[in-house]
Amino acid sequence: MDQAPVGSSWPTPITFTPPVKLRQIRSLEEYHDYVGRSAHGQRDLRAFEDACARSSWTRLVGVPGYSYPAGRKVRFRIPSKRSANDINWREELICPVTHLNNRLRASVHLFELLFSPFADERIFISEQVTPLYRLLRAKYPNLVGSEYVSPDSEPGGIDQRGIRHEDLTALSFASGSLDFVLSFDCLEHFPAYVKALQECARVLRPGGTMIWSVPFVTGNHHNIQRAAIVDGEIRHILEPEYHGDPMTSAGCLCFTHFGWEMLEQVRESGFKDAYAIPYASREFGYLGQGQVLFVARR
Repeated sequence: MDQAPVGSSWPTPITFTPPVKLRQIRSLEEYHDYVGRSAHGQRDLRAFEDACARSSWTRLVGVPGYSYPAGRKVRFRIPSKRSANDINWREELICPVTHLNNRLRASVHLFELLFSPFADERIFISEQVTPLYRLLRAKYPNLVGSEYVSPDSEPGGIDQRGIRHEDLTALSFASGSLDFVLSFDCLEHFPAYVKALQECARVLRPGGTMIWSVPFVTGNHHNIQRAAIVDGEIRHILEPEYHGDPMTSAGCLCFTHFGWEMLEQVRESGFKDAYAIPYASREFGYLGQGQVLFVARR
C-alpha cells in the first residue's frame, strides 16, 4: 500500500490559514495579478493535490484535514475509482460528518469568517432539502430555505411536504426585508439570471449581502452561454450540461458558465459593489484550481 503523501499530518487550525491571503478581486486583470503574486503557494498546493490523487492510501482512507462546519479533524472522501486527472476537487472532498463537499464547506466558512452573522440575522438560502440547509437552519433560526418546486407553484407557498417554493426571478419577500441572500450553484440554471440578480438586490436591505457560487471560468471576461430560451423552446448552443438537482433525478440544465463580466452585471442589477474571493487551503481541504466565492453588497 502507498504511504501517506508528504504533509498529510496537520495542526489543529484556529483561524482560516490558506497559503495565500484572501483578496477581493473585481476583474480579470486583478485576477491575473493575484495569480502571479500567489504562484509559489499555489504550486505547493498543486503538488499536494497531485500526491493525493496518485496515492491509493488517500483513496482508501481519505484526505486529512479540518472540516470547519463539523468543527473537527476528518478525512475527506474522494472517489476510489477515478484517475488522477479526473478528480473534480470542487464537487468532492466530502466531509463524513456534515456531508458537505469542498465548495460548500468553504462557503460556510467564508460566510461566517468574513461577516460574523448574528444568530437572528434574516437569511434566505435558495435550497431546502439539503445537508447545507439543515446545518445552517440549526444555527440561524430566522433562516428561510426554498426549492423551485414547479412552474405552477405560488411564490412563498409551502407544499404538503413542507417545501417552500421560490423562483429567484420572482421572489415573494418584501423589498429590503433580508440581511443575507445565499445561493450556491443556482444562477446558472436560470436563462434570465439578470432578473434573478435584480430580485436578490431588491429583497436585501441597504448594506445587505449576497453570497453565491456559480460555474466560473477564471480566464474569461465574457460569460459562456450554453443554452437559451427561444420562442418558448430550449435551444442548445453547446453540448447540454445537466447538474444534480435535489428535487428530481433528471438533473437541471445549465444555461451559463460565467466569466468576470458577471460582476459588472451584478453591479448594474442594484448592488453597490461585487467581487470574487479566491480561496485555497490544504489544512481545510479546499483543493482545486480557480476556486472562488462571490460577494455583493447592497
